Amino acid sequence: MAGADPARAPDSPERPHMTTTARSVVLPSGERIAALGQGTWHFAERPARRAEEIASIRLGVDLGMTVIDTAEMYADGASEILVGEAIAGRRDEVFLVDKVLPRHATRAGTVRACEASLARLGTDRIDLYLLHWRGGVPLAETIAGFADLTERGLIRYWGVSNLDADDMAEVAGVPGGDQVQTDQILYNLVRRGPEYDLLPWLSGRRIPVMAYSPIEQGRLLGHPALGEVARRHGATPAQIALAWVLRADGVNAIPRAGTLDHVRDNAAALRIRLGDEDLTSLDEAFPPPARPRPLEML
Repeated sequence: MAGADPARAPDSPERPHMTTTARSVVLPSGERIAALGQGTWHFAERPARRAEEIASIRLGVDLGMTVIDTAEMYADGASEILVGEAIAGRRDEVFLVDKVLPRHATRAGTVRACEASLARLGTDRIDLYLLHWRGGVPLAETIAGFADLTERGLIRYWGVSNLDADDMAEVAGVPGGDQVQTDQILYNLVRRGPEYDLLPWLSGRRIPVMAYSPIEQGRLLGHPALGEVARRHGATPAQIALAWVLRADGVNAIPRAGTLDHVRDNAAALRIRLGDEDLTSLDEAFPPPARPRPLEML
């Protein structure tokens, strides 16, 4: 209809009432969260796309992609404002993830940053609050800030992002460090370095991985091996790349999708189960690491 607001699309009569095949990841706290969520990096950077970005988040929630990831860094806080608008009236349906910048991650600075993020989000709590990457502030100080926020009820859980195995071992040795709930990292078919040491370390402690850029921002999708597996499943290369990340327990993925069709395509990846032939083909095309590699970031 001419003049209709695309951001209202999920409230139309065609709004789906059933989710895709349910899959979940268990946090150390015991809470289950959706294995497939939604990232918002680069959201709110282009005003002309705002309505569709809001609509995509809402549709994703309808389809069971209820983990929504944002950060104070994204669009200088404008992404948080957009997310807050998208989940208004549906806050209890989503598991909200946000991140504090390293330069803000002193004990007091972590609290101030969280309070500012909450104001932009228009909510009273963040479900999972992460250190975005490691900076110059001692981890013990950041974790103390997380504890203060937890005690006040402003966050439910905390975790980290872009920390390698040595960093995680240091987190574990800090008072209160045993409360870490996830490590959000760059992990996909062409970024398999974490499989050598970080993923085994996390798995041994039942700490799940949250994979960002699980399809490498689209850069790997022209690979012929990915196309071959996709044809066997009647799927797209992006869906296969996403299904590969989600193949194992304890891995959550947060792909970004700025259009409604892209959201539906991502959700459909949950129905794909890769077989031994598929995994062998992908291992040959994208070999697992044979030695330690520094953790990569985007």
